[in-house]
Amino acid sequence: MTERTDQGGGLTDVRRRHLSYVSRLDQRERNDIDLVVIHCTELPDLAMAREFGERIHYPGSTTGNSGHFYIDRDGSAEEWVPIERIAHHADIHNERSVGVELVNRGRYPDWYDSRRQELTEPYPQSQILSLVRLLTGLQQALPSLTWLAGHEHLDRRLVVASDDAARTVLRKRDPGPLFPWEQVLDQVTLRLFDLRQS
Repeated sequence: MTERTDQGGGLTDVRRRHLSYVSRLDQRERNDIDLVVIHCTELPDLAMAREFGERIHYPGSTTGNSGHFYIDRDGSAEEWVPIERIAHHADIHNERSVGVELVNRGRYPDWYDSRRQELTEPYPQSQILSLVRLLTGLQQALPSLTWLAGHEHLDRRLVVASDDAARTVLRKRDPGPLFPWEQVLDQVTLRLFDLRQS
């Protein structure tokens, strides 16, 4: 069921559409959240991102991987995991962070092909303006929120390229070189994440 959020803090234009397993995700205090991680879905559309988010990826697990918020190209925003729950989106940073996913093809469908590592889809202004509104609302709702990072800043691991076992590529490259960091940081009081804070 889709409904408006009622969390306050400027998040009232976000639609709530929680994943089926949110009640099984660990809980946390809002005061423990000090970081927002920006991702791109690296999938063609929101429907495919939803299918991926609902999927259980690891044997023995009862939850999947997803962000808390998803912003489509037209600027429409959805909450898939409440901020009081720990979503699986940025490995060792999950407990302290909110994950925001921007719908963008990224490297899809050849994520690890060494010949196709460029992220070439621009982020529409409607999507970026919606992100800024969301970040502003999160700052009001989360008293300890200080930092903003891209997934690519936090996960620098290499994986074997899918086209050539003798080569490696970065596991995560999102949100990528076309993300307008300067524009976003100019409109919020969050600071770019300092890796010494990890």
